[in-house]
Amino acid sequence: QLQLVESGGGLVQPGGSLRLSCAASGFTLNYYAIAWFRQAPGKEREGVSCISSSGSSTHYADSVKGRFTISRDNAENTVYLQMNNLQPEDTAVYFCAADRGWEGVSTVQQMCGTPNFKYDYWGQGAQVTVSS
Repeated sequence: QLQLVESGGGLVQPGGSLRLSCAASGFTLNYYAIAWFRQAPGKEREGVSCISSSGSSTHYADSVKGRFTISRDNAENTVYLQMNNLQPEDTAVYFCAADRGWEGVSTVQQMCGTPNFKYDYWGQGAQVTVSS
């Protein structure tokens, strides 16, 4: 079965860290750009961070710059989102999406700004809750 599987979500106190993983099953991520989106209750889905298939281009939402880091390990067929200094406003369900053709800094930024696009693959979501 071709799918993306997120893991690593959970409950963390403000200032804490989590690392989300987005693993591909049944296909290789090598040729796919990856986007992380999140959706909080009552809010629209928003782009968090995106990375090109080569990993050479990345983009971050202003709200997470300096705190989140996206990376990929194509040998492990996995993309990661390291989240540090988490705040209550980061509480949301986090989704990863994979698609081809989003390369270069400007197009990766565009990918992050298009949360409702029909990407090739979507993960099922991982809940991240930041609370004391």
